[in-house]
Amino acid sequence: MHKRKIRIIGVPMDLGQSRRGVDMGPSAARYAGLQGRLERLGHTVFDEGNVPVPNPEEDIAQSGARRLKTVTAVCQNIYDIARKCVTAEEFAIFLGGDHSISIGSIAAASQDEPLGVIWVDAHGDFNTPQSSPSGNIHGMPVATLIGEGPEPLINVGTPGAKLKPSQIVQIGIRDLDAAERERLARSGISVFTMRHVDEMGMASVARQAIDRLRHFSRIHVSLDMDSLDPDEAPGVGTAVPGGLSYREAHLLMEILGDSGRVQSMDIVEINPILDTMNRTAELAVELAASLLGQRIL
Repeated sequence: MHKRKIRIIGVPMDLGQSRRGVDMGPSAARYAGLQGRLERLGHTVFDEGNVPVPNPEEDIAQSGARRLKTVTAVCQNIYDIARKCVTAEEFAIFLGGDHSISIGSIAAASQDEPLGVIWVDAHGDFNTPQSSPSGNIHGMPVATLIGEGPEPLINVGTPGAKLKPSQIVQIGIRDLDAAERERLARSGISVFTMRHVDEMGMASVARQAIDRLRHFSRIHVSLDMDSLDPDEAPGVGTAVPGGLSYREAHLLMEILGDSGRVQSMDIVEINPILDTMNRTAELAVELAASLLGQRIL
């Protein structure tokens, strides 16, 4: 197994959604022993602490894209910190926080060369302010990254879109807003819904995902813990029944890790308030370990 230099960056932000609690996700993952687990695999791990995030009560949520100015500022801070990791050829783990943090992490990871992104999520996150029923930015990062959404977010890091639809594969999708469904269907993004997982099996889905990104030497994995079934991961920002099983999620991470091309990842939407004995954060740590070399035999 390749030993890596890994840097952990916490982003305790829940400004991109309405429900409080995912701001405690980075603390929950650290409490679950993320650094120690990765060090036991032989990696060298540094914890950068947290990106500064304003208190939601200090920032009034406006209509359209809620808290746009503040979310943009936080994502720019993520980008600035993450660029140091990318240029130092380190593996970066971004601990959310809600999924809007990926606007900053992927902007940094994709700057030097084209990047493949595997988006593991119950939701498409492909809304714009015009299509979103809620205006919550954590439902908009994929659209933003391909250049559709609020201009300040599109221009985080560098001006313009960071990805083309052909650079994105989504896995585990099962909950889409009506307008979002139409947008995603015509977007050109590769989408493996839970029906695909049920019919083909996770091994086939994972290998097809990697194959569709075969032209990219680097892959970023954006793991929303609500991709798992709530029976497995109850402590998430927006739970949806019918998700990935424990073994399906581990197999996905193992196969992605075997590719040798994953260079960074997000772990987002852990909500300890809704969890049982920090179970969801502990599972997130296990999945990160599977991605980074932990194997059964």
